[in-house]
Amino acid sequence: MKTNFEFPSTIPLAMAPYGSGSNYKLKAAFIAIFIFIVFIVLFSSGIIHAADGVKWHPGHYYQLLGGAKNNPKFMMDAVYKDLVNTPALRGIQVRYMWGDIETAKGQYNFASIDKHLAELQKRNKRLVIMIQTKSFSANSVTYVPPYLRSVEYDGGVFTFSGSGPNKPTGENLKLWNPLVRDRLSELFRALGKRYNAHPYFEGIGMSETALGAPLNPVTGTQTNDFYKNLHMVLQEARKAFPNTMVMQSVNYPRPIIAPLVETLKKMGGGLSHPDTYLEERGLLMEGTKYTPPGVYTHYPKLSGIIPLAPTVMHHNYANTKSDSSGYKPTVSELLDFLRDDLKANYIFWTRDPKYYQGVLEMLNWSAQKDKDAGGLSTTCPSTYSSCVQ
Repeated sequence: MKTNFEFPSTIPLAMAPYGSGSNYKLKAAFIAIFIFIVFIVLFSSGIIHAADGVKWHPGHYYQLLGGAKNNPKFMMDAVYKDLVNTPALRGIQVRYMWGDIETAKGQYNFASIDKHLAELQKRNKRLVIMIQTKSFSANSVTYVPPYLRSVEYDGGVFTFSGSGPNKPTGENLKLWNPLVRDRLSELFRALGKRYNAHPYFEGIGMSETALGAPLNPVTGTQTNDFYKNLHMVLQEARKAFPNTMVMQSVNYPRPIIAPLVETLKKMGGGLSHPDTYLEERGLLMEGTKYTPPGVYTHYPKLSGIIPLAPTVMHHNYANTKSDSSGYKPTVSELLDFLRDDLKANYIFWTRDPKYYQGVLEMLNWSAQKDKDAGGLSTTCPSTYSSCVQ
């Protein structure tokens, strides 16, 4: 597939005229040779990237559960051993709270990401990160940087309930606030500056779109601005990562999904979702003139157009419905649904201690082990001018 390359703007090239005649031709020849040599050196080291091409290594990825990303060395050694021994595993997805990376305003700690990239690169595996923009713990200290909780940002977050009235279960961003929006965009710019050109940094995204049930009332204008600003942050993230997959994890509310999908198509973004429930009506709903469809129905229509990158969380191994009224699916059932029905390019399998051995067993079957991308679709999305492999 055609790949166009741009010369890095960090390399100064003298543009002044050189005169004429043989002296000009000699100088021009030396400059051409110099540019060619520098190009070869930078391209072979992964510093130069396609002007419009995006890194593209679809397949199966581990998602690390909870705080596993910074667990003791023996834990990560086990993860890396699984990666080496399982060809169908292309890499890992790691979730970071905003406050894990931006420790103070404009001050960023990239140590954990750098460490994972170094270890993965040695094994020819790749890294995808998700920025947690929603916390599922009411006491998550590092969920956002401390400065964001100040009066300047109107506290930065709101508390929501998912288990009953007046029972806080987590926090979400006050993304309707333009100052919060701008700081989140700045986080993606800082990450893009550092990692967009890294050949083993495969993708970046944000966690689920569901707002949660606010404990304190949120106005309709605030809700609308929340999703309007989400579109804006995603577009800024795509600008910061022109050569890296940028995706959004989508579940609810259903009315915002179709417009968000259109934004993803226009900007060249990817569609993900946080949970794979095989019998969840709200996710599977076809939609009518009275009610919009669930997110799963969008996937097959987007096959070959944008990256499709669903997630299997730990509770998805245990039940086909979020209220536990379904049944326990097999790993094969989950794979069949994501690969054949949703046409996934990437699947992020949570490495749950109770279930990951079954995932590894499935990934070592010949149907996954002996096929490109573990049997998942490798078609370069049409929203990309090219894919870089």
